[in-house]
Amino acid sequence: MSVETNADRTAMLADYGTTVTKTDASTFTAIFDNDFLAVDVDESEVESSEPTLLARTADVSSLAHGDTLTISAVIYTVRGIQPDGTGMTQIMLSV
Repeated sequence: MSVETNADRTAMLADYGTTVTKTDASTFTAIFDNDFLAVDVDESEVESSEPTLLARTADVSSLAHGDTLTISAVIYTVRGIQPDGTGMTQIMLSV
């Protein structure tokens, strides 16, 4: 059961979120994160990143794997959609 309300989620996104543009030019607000990621390839470490979004499930219910999203003039491809059952969804992205 979710503790926060839809109003709480909306307020959090208003405070910490950024505007995301879908292919159809519609927008939604989400929290963007682009963590550093070290990847082992053939016993060598390669630097990478792991861009993700945290959005209200209602705002991203029409997204599908392979869709493109624009965040701060960078185009990302949706590679994972993980609703958490509390009204929020984590979206895994790739450049």
